[in-house]
Amino acid sequence: MTQQLIVLENRNDLDFMEVGCPVVHVDDYLTGQEYFKLKGVQVINLCRSYRYLSVGYYTSLLAEARHHRIIPTVKTMMDLSSKAMYSLESINLDEVVQKSLRKHRKDSIESLFEMDVFFGRCRYPGLTDLASDIFETFPCPLLRIKFRRQENWHMESIKPLSVNKLDSYNQKFFIEALSSYLQRRWRLPRTRSLARYDLAILHNPDDALPPSDEKALNAFIKAGKTLDVDVELIDRSDYSRLAEYDALFIRETTRINHYTYRFAKKAESEGMVVIDDPQSILRCTNKVYLAELLRAHRVPTPRTVILGKRDLKAAEKAIGYPMVLKVPDGSFSQGVYKAENPEQMQEYTELLFKTSELILAQEFLYTEFDWRIGILNREPLYASQYFMSRKHWQIVHYGNEGKVEMGGWKTWAVEDVPGDVVTMALKAADPIGYGFYGVDLKQTPKGIYVIEVNDNPSIESRVEDKVLKDELYLRIMKEFVRRIDKRRML
Repeated sequence: MTQQLIVLENRNDLDFMEVGCPVVHVDDYLTGQEYFKLKGVQVINLCRSYRYLSVGYYTSLLAEARHHRIIPTVKTMMDLSSKAMYSLESINLDEVVQKSLRKHRKDSIESLFEMDVFFGRCRYPGLTDLASDIFETFPCPLLRIKFRRQENWHMESIKPLSVNKLDSYNQKFFIEALSSYLQRRWRLPRTRSLARYDLAILHNPDDALPPSDEKALNAFIKAGKTLDVDVELIDRSDYSRLAEYDALFIRETTRINHYTYRFAKKAESEGMVVIDDPQSILRCTNKVYLAELLRAHRVPTPRTVILGKRDLKAAEKAIGYPMVLKVPDGSFSQGVYKAENPEQMQEYTELLFKTSELILAQEFLYTEFDWRIGILNREPLYASQYFMSRKHWQIVHYGNEGKVEMGGWKTWAVEDVPGDVVTMALKAADPIGYGFYGVDLKQTPKGIYVIEVNDNPSIESRVEDKVLKDELYLRIMKEFVRRIDKRRML
C-alpha cells in the first residue's frame, strides 16, 4: 500500500483533528535523508504558502525530483499563481460552470457566488460534479473559487487556501474531505518504462456501454507489446499524470462538457499524440454542427432541419411525419425520439429544448440495419452492420426500468462491402480530420445516406474485430507509433 505523508509548516495547523497518516514538518521533509530515500510515497503539501521559492514551493519541487506523488504539483502552483495562467485552463470548465450554476443559483439574485473545494469536494450537493472537475483541472488540497454572473456565470478567481485559516465550520468539512481523500487508492508515479513509447488508454470501468469492452482493451495492450509500446489503462483520476505518456487513446464516450474533452485538450497542449483530438470531438459530438458540415460538403443525408423554439412549423413543412428529433450531443441512441404526429412533436421538442437551444429534426428512413464504416487516418479499417433491436426502430432500445435491448450485428471485410457505401463514408469523414471515426450510413433503394460521423467509435471483442481479429488492434497501435515517430522527427 502506498505510504502517505502530510507536510506542514506548523504542526499545530492540524491540532483540530486526528490525522490518519504521518505528519511531517517541512524542514524535516526538505532536509531529512530518510525522506530523500523514501520510495512509493504520496505527499500532501499543506504548507501555508505556495508562492514561488517558498518552502511550500520547494516541498513540491523536491517531491517531484524524488518521484513522490505530490499534491499540488509545481505546475498546479504556477497555474494558480496568476489569472492569466489559470484562465487558460479554466476555459475548458466554462460550460460546466454555466450549466451547474444556472441550475444551482436560478432563484438567487446575487451576481457573486463563492465556493470552497477541499480535495474535490464541496458542501453543495448540486455542485459535486463541478467541484470534482475543478479539482481534476487544478489538483490542490484547498481551493476557494469565486464565480460572477454577468450575462453568464464565469469563474472570476481561484485561489489556494491555507489550513490554518479555516474556521470551525470549515475545519469539520476539511476533516471529512481529507479522510475521504486518504482512503483513495493511489498509483505510484510512473518511472519511464523500457518500452519504445508509453501510451495511455482513458476508460471508465463503470460505464454500462463503453466504446471498448475489457477484452478489447486487453487486446490493445497486447498489440502495444508487439510494437514495443507500453500501454496502460487510466481513468479520470489520472488527469495530473497525463504528461507522463507519449500518446492518449480515448476509449470513453466523449462529450464537450465532460472530462474526456479536457483530457484531449491537455494531451494536445502537452504535445502528445491523441485520438481523438479535441477538434474531432468538437466536430462530431454536436449533431447541429455536423449537419451543417455535411451539408456544406454535399454529403447526402436524410432531409434535415435545425430547429429553434419558433421553427416547429418549418420542420413539419420540410420533413413531414414521421420525423426523428435529436438533442445535439446525444450518443448510443439517447436523446433521440420519433414523432409520428404534431402532438408527439410538441411533447418531444418541449423535452429536448430544456437542455439545448437548438435541436435537429430529420427525415425518418427505416432500414433493417445501419452500416458503420470505421475509418482511421482517412483509410477504411472495418465495416459492420448493426441491426435494429426487436420490434423497434433503433439499434439500441431503452426500455422501462433502465432495461437496454440491442439488435444484432455482422462484420464484413471492407473489400466485400458495396463500394458506394465505403466511398460515401470516406467523403463524410474527410472534413472531420485524420482521426478515428465511425460513419453511420443507411443503404436505401434511393441511395446511400449518412446519418452521422462518430468520433470514438466502438471497438468491441467479437464484434468489430470479427474479421481482422488481432490485426485490427495492431493497425490502430501502428498508427499511434507512426504519429509519435513523426513528431519526434520534427
